[in-house]
Amino acid sequence: MADTIVNWRIHPRLSVTYPVIFGGAPFVGEGVVSDLSLTGCSVHCDRTVLMGSYVKLSVLLPDPTASLFIELGKVRWVKRNTFGVEFIRLATLTRHRLDRVMSQEANPFLVPA
Repeated sequence: MADTIVNWRIHPRLSVTYPVIFGGAPFVGEGVVSDLSLTGCSVHCDRTVLMGSYVKLSVLLPDPTASLFIELGKVRWVKRNTFGVEFIRLATLTRHRLDRVMSQEANPFLVPA
């Protein structure tokens, strides 16, 4: 009997390498976002982060004039030096910027409007 892999994700995830600064009570850390979706991301870092904690994130995009500021995220899973964040609250401007980043990364040959 062959193993079946089921992907329950609603939104596709993009493999990226973006620096991130994150913080919650009582910690601040730096790391790298290793994948990104419209609803969350995973972060690789040297800090210990507790599952269930709330964080703010500032993801530094390749465009030096832009970043993604996630006002509120929840740590949904932790595996060694990586943790997954569900985005709970983002400003409208950040949501539009995230939509644009996801579209451009998924379709790199599209010219931004």
